[in-house]
Amino acid sequence: MPDQGIAAGTVRILDAFAWAGCEAVVREAVLDIVRPYGVTATVDYLQGVPPVVNDAASARIVADTADAQLGPHHRSEVPQSLGGEDFGWYLEGVPGAMFRLGTRTPGGATYDLHQGDLRIDEGAVPVGAAMLAGIAVRAVGHGAGTRS
Repeated sequence: MPDQGIAAGTVRILDAFAWAGCEAVVREAVLDIVRPYGVTATVDYLQGVPPVVNDAASARIVADTADAQLGPHHRSEVPQSLGGEDFGWYLEGVPGAMFRLGTRTPGGATYDLHQGDLRIDEGAVPVGAAMLAGIAVRAVGHGAGTRS
């Protein structure tokens, strides 16, 4: 029977407030788990990437831009992802919103974003550029990106 062991994992949370307070919860949970066995645990907790939580006004600008440029039938809400995305760090400093640009050929195969066989429909490039330009113009008109 080994006299020690190592366990590792990641914590993924959709809520920024819960993410900020999660370390204490993890530490307490680990200690509660090992206590009945009469063993001790050392928790090395490294807080990683914060969740991406879109600013409501910025998300509205993205949605309005998509509706104006592509039509509302080309836009859909998607669930918040548990994937690690460093855009969350940007949102800690300035209000903003992340959007996803569909890059799959309609009716074509779906490829994993993080695999070497990823294939994108190059027709998405001008759509993405137009969206970014339209968002920038709309944001300047709304005074987005400024803090008082």
